[in-house]
Amino acid sequence: MTENIKRIRKLSIFIFILPIIAVNLCLIIVVNFHEILPPAGGIGFTIPYIDGGTSISRTARIFPTYLIFKPVMIITSVLLIIYWKNNAALMKKIEPSFKYNKYFLFFGVVSAIFLILHSIFLGIKFDNSLYKFFRRFIILSFVIFELCAQGFLVANLLKVKNKISNIISKKVLVIKTILIVILTTVALASSPILVSSGYVEFKHALEWNYFVAIISFYILSYFLWRKTPVHTPEGA
Repeated sequence: MTENIKRIRKLSIFIFILPIIAVNLCLIIVVNFHEILPPAGGIGFTIPYIDGGTSISRTARIFPTYLIFKPVMIITSVLLIIYWKNNAALMKKIEPSFKYNKYFLFFGVVSAIFLILHSIFLGIKFDNSLYKFFRRFIILSFVIFELCAQGFLVANLLKVKNKISNIISKKVLVIKTILIVILTTVALASSPILVSSGYVEFKHALEWNYFVAIISFYILSYFLWRKTPVHTPEGA
């Protein structure tokens, strides 16, 4: 159990930090070196988290930014698969009779596969409506499956929180629960706008902030599990 927790904490750091660095490095490149980039990649000064001046895909799909984005996202996807497998193994040790860990494992692994596909197809251009739909389907599927995986894992942890109270931070578990509720609520509330043809800046700003929020789940995983168990006095 201790080894699984150590792996989960280490994986959580990399899963959070690598995409954050990659995405924002791509943004810095296209904003500050737009004069020497291909015409399609030139972007003026913008803070997309606030003004929605560009999308993540636009900053990551041109040369040389895709040389950063694609490898990092594929590596992150592999780490995600390992992360979800370790969580499933840990939950099995905590509660051997628990049958629901297979759900977050399934959704987590499939979401990672969709992220790999998204990374591979990003920047490949085909003037075909079916192909454009396919790309949207991939990224949307990643978000849905990722959100389901996170939700099922948190639900499982809530069911056994009293049993593992000495090795987790209940405050962080509450924060993770609130995060899942917010992510789900925002996704449902913004869906009518996302399917419309307008509100481009809003969609871009939402994309950047939602991206940070959804991977914040993993840095919270680092703080969820304690380095050393807290020993509760007998009779307490």
